[in-house]
Amino acid sequence: MQNDKVKIILGVIGADCHAVGNKILDHALTAAGFDVVNLGVLVPQKDFVNAAIETDAKAILVASLYGHGEIDCRGLRDMCREAGIGDILLYVGGNLVVGKTDFAAVEAKFKEMGYDRVYAPGTLPDKVIADLKHDLAQRGLLHG
Repeated sequence: MQNDKVKIILGVIGADCHAVGNKILDHALTAAGFDVVNLGVLVPQKDFVNAAIETDAKAILVASLYGHGEIDCRGLRDMCREAGIGDILLYVGGNLVVGKTDFAAVEAKFKEMGYDRVYAPGTLPDKVIADLKHDLAQRGLLHG
């Protein structure tokens, strides 16, 4: 059944208009069997949350490539909690901060903000897909 596909929300947050990586992830995730709801670029936090609620999505994948991810992404987990979807998988990746910063420090900062997985610039879609399948299976949300 086609309707058994796990729905995931994908988008580029805030004032970021970088679309290429978003399209690549959309294609890769769709090919991997996910039902991708791609919100595109320039997406406010509340649009991610509303789309997740409307579609009963199991994960939100946020990209930020212009270096202001720390500002744009702060508070998204809290917004999910307030909307009743506080346990949704929350992934973030891209160029999340301005300048050369040790990725371990960036990862720690975003995990502290409530993100389940944090990806460095240049992470290949295969890694995201493997992690997503693993995390969904751990929660009993991946069938087949």
